[in-house]
Amino acid sequence: MITNLPGRLRNTDLPKSHALLPVYEAVVNSIQSIEDSCSAISGTRIKVDILREPQGVVKNIGASLSKITGFQITDTGVGFTEENYKSFNTLDSDRKAEKGGKGIGRLMWLKAFDRASVESQYVSGGIQYQRTFNFDAVSGVAQDRLVETDGSIPTGTTVTLAGFHEEYRKSCPKSGDKIADSLFEHCLWFFIRNEGCPQIYITDGDSRWHLNKVYRDHIASFTKRDNIDIKGQGFSVIHVKLRDQSFKKHRMALCADGRLVESEDLKGRVPGLFGRLEDEEGTYIYGCYVSSPFLDLHVRAERTGFTVSEKSEGIIADTIVSRADIRSMVADLAGSFLGSELAENKSRAQEKVDRFVNEVNPRYKPIAARMSEDERSIDPNISDNDLELYLHRHYAEFEQQVIKEGQGKLKPKEGEDENSYRLRIRDYLEKIEDIKKSDLASYVSHRRVVIDLLEEFIRSDDDGKYVREDVVHQLIIPMRKDSTGFAEGEANLWLIDERLAFHDYLASDKTLSSLPITESTSRKEPDICALQIFDTPTLVTNKEAPPFGSLTVIEIKRPMRNDAKAGEEKDPIEQCLGYLKRIRAGNVTTLNGRPLGNASNVPGFCYILCDLTATIEERCHFFDLTKTADGLGYFGHNKHYNTYIEVISFDRLINQAKERNRAFFDKLGLPLT
Repeated sequence: MITNLPGRLRNTDLPKSHALLPVYEAVVNSIQSIEDSCSAISGTRIKVDILREPQGVVKNIGASLSKITGFQITDTGVGFTEENYKSFNTLDSDRKAEKGGKGIGRLMWLKAFDRASVESQYVSGGIQYQRTFNFDAVSGVAQDRLVETDGSIPTGTTVTLAGFHEEYRKSCPKSGDKIADSLFEHCLWFFIRNEGCPQIYITDGDSRWHLNKVYRDHIASFTKRDNIDIKGQGFSVIHVKLRDQSFKKHRMALCADGRLVESEDLKGRVPGLFGRLEDEEGTYIYGCYVSSPFLDLHVRAERTGFTVSEKSEGIIADTIVSRADIRSMVADLAGSFLGSELAENKSRAQEKVDRFVNEVNPRYKPIAARMSEDERSIDPNISDNDLELYLHRHYAEFEQQVIKEGQGKLKPKEGEDENSYRLRIRDYLEKIEDIKKSDLASYVSHRRVVIDLLEEFIRSDDDGKYVREDVVHQLIIPMRKDSTGFAEGEANLWLIDERLAFHDYLASDKTLSSLPITESTSRKEPDICALQIFDTPTLVTNKEAPPFGSLTVIEIKRPMRNDAKAGEEKDPIEQCLGYLKRIRAGNVTTLNGRPLGNASNVPGFCYILCDLTATIEERCHFFDLTKTADGLGYFGHNKHYNTYIEVISFDRLINQAKERNRAFFDKLGLPLT
C-alpha cells in the first residue's frame, strides 16, 4: 500500500486545547529512549528549551513575553539507531507497542509545527554515529545524513520543533512556569512509578525549572496506591497531595500508555472536597491518577480522549465499564484517603447550612432536613446567594418528585393491605407538609425582610436627610399598577391591615378617571392630576358584595415631613377625604360594574402614613382625632364623610407589624431585636 503523509495528517486529530501534546510526546519518546539505553534512570537527563522570537523583534517586551516559536527537546537516550530510524519512517509503527506507542506521535509534531529537525548520536557495533534529518508535511523525512564520529559527544537526541502554528500557539500557555506545570502534570505518572524518572529541566531564557525537585519537594512523600476491580477490569489509582501553590483544583487524571490523557475537576464529585485541604504538613490540593489496561485499550489513537461511554445501561450495565463507574470508584477511594480532612469540611458545611436556614432563610429548613449528608456537603466558603440557589434546586427537585409521586398515590394498590396503604399515605403527606412548611417559612421570612427595610428607610442618612415618599410607597405596594398588574408577593399591605389583602380591586398611583370602580371623570383636580407620583394615593375596594362594600384610601408621606397645613395640597387628611368624595361622586361599583347602592353611604377608611411632626399633629387636632395609647398615632370617625380616619406614624406601623408577626418570627428562629 502507498502511504500519503499529507492525507494521513488531515485524518489525524489534534484539538487546539491540546497544543502542547506534541511536546509531551517528544518528552515521552525521550524517556523511552533513555529506558532503552540500559542506563540508570537517576543519572539521565532531558532538557526542554522554550524557543521564542529574539527579544529585539518585539520592542519594549522581555523575552519571556515574546512569541513562542518552538521547542527543543534534548535527551541522553540511546539515540536514533537503525531500528529506531526505520520505525520513525514507518507510519503506525508497532515498534513501541509494548510501551503504549501508537506510532503516530511524530504526526502530532506536524499538526502544530511546520517542521522538526533531529540530531542524534548512537553507537552500533562499537562505532559511534551521528544522524541528522528534517521532517515536514511536504517532504516527509528529508536531508538525512549519517556520519561516523570520534565518540566525543555522548549518545542522545535533540529534536527541534519549529514554526509553531498560530492557532495552536494562541492556545498554549504563554509563560515558562505554566508550561513547566503543564508538562509536570502530564508526566507525573513517570515520577510516581517505581522505575523513577530521568532528570527533567525546563528552560525559558534565563529561567529554569527542575521538575524532579518539584516532585521531591511537594509530592514524593505523599502518595498512596490503590488497586481495585471494576466489573472484572483492574484499575490502579495513585493518590497524591499536591503542595505547590500552582495547583488550584482537585483533579482526577485518566492515564493510558503511561501518559495523562484526560483530567477532570473533582469539585462536587467527592463530598467535602472543597478548597485547599490541610493536614499536619500544611495545605494541599488532591489529585489522583487512574490507569488500567482497560483505559490503554480504549484510548484514542491521538491520546486526546477515550472511547468510554458516560453510563452503562441496559443489558451491558453489569459488564461494561463506564465513566460513571470510574468516577464512583474514585469518589469512594478519595473519601477514604482524605477521611479526616473531608470530615472537617463536612462539619463546616453543616454549620454553614444550619446557619443559613436558621438565620437567613428558614424557608429551606424542611428541605435541608431531608437532604443527605453528601447533599449538605457544600463548599463551606460558598456565598449566601449561591447557597440559596443550591437549596432552591433541591427544593424544586423535591417538589417535582412529590408531585410525580402523588399521581395516583391516594388510590390503594392492587393487593395492598390497609397498614401498608396507611404507611405509604402518611409518608407522602409528610412530604407535602414539608413543602407547605417551606412555603410558609418563605412568606414569613419575607415579612421580616420588609419590616427591616422599612426600619432602614425611615432613618436619616449621614447628612440628616430622609428618603422620598416613593421609596416607602414602592416597598408597601408597587406604583402605577392595579390589581391586574401585581405579581404574587409584591404588595405588602399587611403592614397596615391584614384585611387589605382581600380586595375586589386595587390601584396604586393611578388617576381617578382610569379606575373601573368609579365613573368619575375627574382628571383636573390638583390632588389627583397635578400631584407628584409619591403623593398619589393607593385605592382599595373590598370584595364584599353590595351593600357591604367599603372604600379604603391610603396616603403615604415622606418621613419627618413637617409642612402640613389646611388645604388638600398640604394636608394629607384632607387629601384622603377629597379622594373619597370624588370617588363617591362618580358612583361606586364593583370591578365588574355592579353598583354598591347609595355611593355616598359606602363606608370609607382613610389611612395616613407619616411621622407625627408638629404640623401633622396640629391637623389631627383640627379634625378632632384621638391620640392612641402609645402616643404614636391618631384615630377617629368623621360623621360627615362616614369615614374612619387613622394617622399612623412609621414607628407605630413597624411596632404593630412586629407584634402581629412576632410569634411566627420566633418560631422560625428570626427573633426581633
